Amino acid sequence: MAHYAFLDQNNVVTEVIVGKEETDTTQDWEQYYEAIRGQVCKRTSYNGNIRKNYAGIGYTYDSTRDAFIPPQPYPSWTMSEETCLWSAPTLMPIDGKSYYWNDPILAWVEVAV
Repeated sequence: MAHYAFLDQNNVVTEVIVGKEETDTTQDWEQYYEAIRGQVCKRTSYNGNIRKNYAGIGYTYDSTRDAFIPPQPYPSWTMSEETCLWSAPTLMPIDGKSYYWNDPILAWVEVAV
């Protein structure tokens, strides 16, 4: 089972569908779905072996990196060129507690229970 992402004019994912496996070489399935929908179509995969990350609605397709990039969660977070995923400026504490990122103070804050 293969998955395909449809992109708007800004290369933002608007929909992800299940489609034909590309092992069926009778068609270029990206082009096939593009012709039907009139939208750019790119294959994506759950395990990240195609275009780095599984596409989700709101993700952006970067043709230079040939990657799907999730929306930046906070202005202070930076993207890894290797994974095309976002990271906080500091690592979240690993102490069994729950935390959320507070961007104005650039810190992880413990969730009050």
